[in-house]
Amino acid sequence: MQVLKFGGSSVANATNISRVLDIVIKAARKDRVALVCSAISGCTDSLLELARTGRDSAERKHLIDSLQDRHNNIVRRLFTGAERAEVEARIAVLFEKLAHTPEDEMVTYGEIFSTTIIAEKLRCEGLHTKWLDSRILVVKDHPELTYNNISTAVALEPGVEIFVAPGFIASEYDGKVTTLGRGGSDYSAALYAAALQADRLEIWTDVPGIMTANPKVVPSARTVPVMSYQSALDMASHGAKVLYAPTVQPAMEAGIAIHILNTFDPENPGTVVKDIPEPEVAEWMGVAATDDKTRGEALICLVSNGGINGKSACERVEDSLRKAGIKTLSISSDGTNVYACVRLAVANEALRAIHREFFESAPSTTLNIYIAGKGAVGTALVKLIEESAETVARRAGKTLHIAGMSDSRNYTIDGQEGSLSAADGAFFKAVRENAPRGSIFVDVTDSKEIYREYEGLLREGLNIVSSNRRALSVPYVDFAAMQAAARENGVFLRYETTVGSALPILESIAAGANSSDEIISIEAVVSCTLNEILSSYDYSPASFAQIVRKAQEEGLTEPDPRVDLSGKEALRKLLILAREAGVPLEEEDVEIRPVVGDEFFGIPLEEFYRKLEEAEPMFKAREAEADEKGCHQRFVASLEKDSRGPHGYKAVIGLRLVDENHPAYRITGTENAIIIRSTFHPYPLLIQGAGEGARLAASSVLNDILR
Repeated sequence: MQVLKFGGSSVANATNISRVLDIVIKAARKDRVALVCSAISGCTDSLLELARTGRDSAERKHLIDSLQDRHNNIVRRLFTGAERAEVEARIAVLFEKLAHTPEDEMVTYGEIFSTTIIAEKLRCEGLHTKWLDSRILVVKDHPELTYNNISTAVALEPGVEIFVAPGFIASEYDGKVTTLGRGGSDYSAALYAAALQADRLEIWTDVPGIMTANPKVVPSARTVPVMSYQSALDMASHGAKVLYAPTVQPAMEAGIAIHILNTFDPENPGTVVKDIPEPEVAEWMGVAATDDKTRGEALICLVSNGGINGKSACERVEDSLRKAGIKTLSISSDGTNVYACVRLAVANEALRAIHREFFESAPSTTLNIYIAGKGAVGTALVKLIEESAETVARRAGKTLHIAGMSDSRNYTIDGQEGSLSAADGAFFKAVRENAPRGSIFVDVTDSKEIYREYEGLLREGLNIVSSNRRALSVPYVDFAAMQAAARENGVFLRYETTVGSALPILESIAAGANSSDEIISIEAVVSCTLNEILSSYDYSPASFAQIVRKAQEEGLTEPDPRVDLSGKEALRKLLILAREAGVPLEEEDVEIRPVVGDEFFGIPLEEFYRKLEEAEPMFKAREAEADEKGCHQRFVASLEKDSRGPHGYKAVIGLRLVDENHPAYRITGTENAIIIRSTFHPYPLLIQGAGEGARLAASSVLNDILR
């Protein structure tokens, strides 16, 4: 028997639940599974708020409706047809019961909602599944009775492959429904594991195991691969939230190892908590902190896995804090751990100082990073920063700290609790007011307005790294103002990712321009979308319209693919390329020849596809002409010296036939290619490679941050 527990973030939505189902079904192929789940993220807080509202108030009805909508949205994503109707009906019954439940029991419904949905989905996948009611089986403060209840319930169902049980909820000895406390789902899982004498207990969360410190506070924190029960208990008891402290005792008594794993990175081995003999020489496991807001103090605990020289360790902790300018209010040791009390206002700095002293090989410079954008590139960047933190610290002597992050609706920032509204430019204002000079603002949005914030951020002494080509293809006067603000304030504005993703295109052009090398011409195949469409059409039996539609469905095009076919995206990139070469090009200076004519624009999307299908003979004729000449069609943005053109250059974007001698002839798919000819280098410089992918873009952004 295996017991798998998933937290609220792991079951927050249909996409995450699908990940959970993949993990659980894979486990069930090896042995029977008891699956324990939390409520969906934020549900418990909503239920607590619900319990505080008046029974017949409009606010209560709104809260119930909103919560039911969240669960129904998950159901609609996971189920279809009659199965969907059946599960929605079951959820409706549960919400009807919730509406008439005593206020002190409302909070117990979140886990019932989530596990009901998950159990039904597993049944629909063909697995023999049984839902267990933890309100009956788990008796608070009576482990022996709980163990007997659980083991009996499971023994009565020998054919069941997966048992699904809500975590967190239980009953008193007299039968009254209650909870096991916030974080209690971990404890529920440990009780189920001990009761069933499970071979394995897995706690799946949104971090890669128990780490040497809270990674939100200490970016250089790393996962501890193996930890003793006692060390894990000490970390959990003193503020490490990845594991609920009471979870350890039942597992330890039963001798069951606890595997702490990441739902969003299931191949990561995470942390194993198990029985480990005390080593002859103790090792430091991690550092955690608990806050006492009433007294304005924080107690920091430095945890080891064995006996230490308490006096020496205390002196070392105190010295590391003194170097960071932090005074200890008290410091002591129990022979295993060290406890330092500091003012709450400096708790995070104290954590970082102690971690630096005990877990990092060399002091490092901290780069405070503020990220605007939580889309694919923003998400990939955060993950890349987490993954590369140790390498960056070791090789570059820099600690990467994400000090703030925002999307179009909400933001978080160091020094302010919780998620705040990003309306009316609140995030940018907060960054200007709170970010230390020299911090790095990262724009990974696709916003056409955010560039208006750049100049103000630069003048406040913040560096900017951007992958947002809309922000750098603005009118030249605005572009020049941003560049001037960066120079005048001794900071940088970097945007390599705006053209060619991770390819070093702009850097190569700027290096030449800075050394008085005059650009003769630039030819750029930089529309990943159009290159994929054109190279696919070259060999695919599908029509041009079918290939465009497929690209749209796969998310390769803009929501309206005519944006790509119009050359608008290539235009933005050409403006940035030209300006990097010292040519102050504007939109109106560029001649654009779209892939399709004017008649394809300004009509509904489905009518566009119909007309595109009707125009297939034209596309076939173009392709036949290319084949006859031994050429390929490429969508090329070009800048070429021409004394008759604006600023001495002619700029054109459109389809072109290239023969086998042209560097762009052999590029396929979403590759980019830039061909640069200059006075110093009359033979073309070719930069070619992958131009699409969130992780590629994120790696380029990170390079801009670090160089």
